[in-house]
Order: sequence, then C-alpha cells, then structure tokens
Amino acid sequence: MFKWIKNIGPGTLVAAAFIGPGTVTVCTKAGVQFGYSLLWAMLLSIIATVVLQEMAARTGIITQKGLAEVIKEQITSPLLRNLAIFLILGAIVIGNAAYEAGNISGAALGMHVFGEGSAMLYPMIIGMIAFLLLFIGSYKVLERSLVALVVIMSISFLITAILTKPDIIGILKGTFTPTIPKGNILIIIGIIGTTVVPYNLFLHASLVKEKWKTKEDLVTARKDTMISIILGGIVSMAIIIAATATTGGNIDNALDLARGLEPLYGEYAKYLLGIGLFAAGITSAITAPLAAAFVAKSCFGWKGTLKDNKFRVVWAIILILGVVFSSLKFKPVEVITFAQVANGLLLPIVAIFLVWIVNKANVLGKYKNTLFQNILAICIILITLILGIKGIISVF
Repeated sequence: MFKWIKNIGPGTLVAAAFIGPGTVTVCTKAGVQFGYSLLWAMLLSIIATVVLQEMAARTGIITQKGLAEVIKEQITSPLLRNLAIFLILGAIVIGNAAYEAGNISGAALGMHVFGEGSAMLYPMIIGMIAFLLLFIGSYKVLERSLVALVVIMSISFLITAILTKPDIIGILKGTFTPTIPKGNILIIIGIIGTTVVPYNLFLHASLVKEKWKTKEDLVTARKDTMISIILGGIVSMAIIIAATATTGGNIDNALDLARGLEPLYGEYAKYLLGIGLFAAGITSAITAPLAAAFVAKSCFGWKGTLKDNKFRVVWAIILILGVVFSSLKFKPVEVITFAQVANGLLLPIVAIFLVWIVNKANVLGKYKNTLFQNILAICIILITLILGIKGIISVF
C-alpha cells in the first residue's frame, strides 16, 4: 500500500482530468432526470476507461514517446499522416480550448457558493493558480498538487452522497441492470464522453514517460491506472446518487444541486459541493492545457522538457482563452454538455487509432495486445459507435 502511494501519479492525474465540471454537470443531469437508472452507464465507462488508458500507458512506457508521435511514425502515407495529425490537433488542441472555458467556469461556480464575486474575479484567480502550477514546469509539483485536489474533491462528493441516505437496493439495480429510458441517449453518450475522455489517452501516454522509464515499471503503472480510475468512477457515481435526492426546481449544474439539497441536508451539503466543484474545475483547468501542449509536442516532434517555451506557449494560449471566455458570462452548462457529447462521438475514432497501435509488434514487441484485450477493446469501440450513431439520429 505504501509503495503504491509513493508511486501514485499519472492515473490520478487522468482521474483529475475526467472528473471536471463536465462530469459534475452530466452526472447531475443524469441523477435529477433518471435517478439511479443510468449508474450502469458509469460502470461501463469505468471499465472502458481502465481498458483504454492501460493501453495508452503501456504505449508510453514501452516506446517512451507520446501517442500522437507513435501514430505519426506508423502511418507511412504522407497524405494519411498529415490527415491524422490534423484530426488529432483539431480534436485535442482546439477542443481543449473550448473545454477550458467550461473548466474555469465550473471552478468559479464552486467559489460562488462561498460568496458572490465579479464576473472577472473568480476566473482570474483560477487562471492564475493554473498558470503558476504549469509555469513551474515540474512534473512532481503538478502531480502532488493535483493528487491533493483530487482527494479534496473525492471526499466532498462522497460525503455529500452519504448525507442523502441513498437507497442501496436502487443503486445496485441501477448499476447492474442496463436500461435505456426514452430521451436519455444523449445523457448516456455524455456520461461515456465525460469519463472516457479522448485527450486523456494522449495525456496518459505522455505523463507515464515523465515518471517511469523502464519496462519493469509497467506493473506499477497498471496498478496506478486501475485503482485511480475505479476511485474516480466511484466519485462520479456519488454525484449521480446525490443528484437523485435533490428536491424539485430547475437543476442544471452542481450549484443548483447544492441549493436543491440545502433544504433537506443543511448548508453542509452546499459547501461540500462547492468545494468539490472548485477542485473538479481547477484540476481540469490544469490538465486540459497540459494535454493540448503534450499533443502539440508529439505532433510537431518538439524536444525538451515541460519548461520548453513552445510547450508553454500552447498551454498558455488555451488557459488565456478559457479565462477570457469564462469571464464573458457564457452559459457554461450547455457548452459543457455539448462538449461531452462531442467527446463521446470522437472517442471511437481515437480508440481505433490506439487499438491499431497496440497491436503492432514493431511498436510494442511482446507487450502488444492479447486476444482478450482486443476483444474488450473491440466491444468498447462497437458500443461507443452504436451509441454515437443513435445520438446523431436523435439530434436530427
């Protein structure tokens, strides 16, 4: 146990990235609108995340390269290679710039629980904290800061769920009995999209090589991935469970959820949710620019450390855009929900690239995918494809 705590790192950062305002918003909507009935979708998402993130981590440790760099090297056709780079850069860098406003707005919502501030004040404070942690350019400082925030966030959401005195039988039924009630397909895609985040696959492959350098570290990396993501999934389930207990009203985000729980559970619930949302927002506000910078570094073949000027320029642009747009009072809820649905639709494309890479003997050698891992991966891709197609049909 102590050895695992000492080696904790990239897996927790991945959990920090996927439990952001998007997760809180989508899980809140799932709980308010459908009760415990969509907990199975979160369980499916946790399994899919463990399977895909393990593949990404394995690729990073064995090759000591970023995922985008490996994909680029393995595509021999210049046209297809450029198309793949364009798709990856567009999806991750531009996408993360859009998500960043939602991340910062979500953290600002958490701060509003403790007192109203100006439209500019809270986003600026959050932006400055994220900027300082990223500018220091130390993986260890980033890792320890995000682990601390994840612990705070987890405790906040778990205690809130326990306060609501949930129905254990209802939770078990919702977790292990898949149902698709009418009108919830986009919420299901959102749950998957906010948990199995495409940019996390690129982030994880880059982070593991910052921490681990040898093939022998693969066992530790797998434990870190599995434990961190399962704990992150339990936190996401706690948000759905807490939202199920809310009392009436128009509940669109965690701040509304906090106000809805206050009449029954007192101010404790409000403050716990506020702290949790702040921690969720700020962790994602750090990891989204970081992931975009790693992807740009891999795509363009930049060398150097986290302190490299090109690397800093990418994350700084995304962070500044996030602060500016969150300060302009855009309604984050619709943007966040749309972003998570878009994530869910993008996931099969990124997953296909990843599965192709981890089956190449010239890349991973004896560490390439087993038959069982391929069966799991293909099932995940098929499920996300079917849900994605159904989601597109339901929109139009």
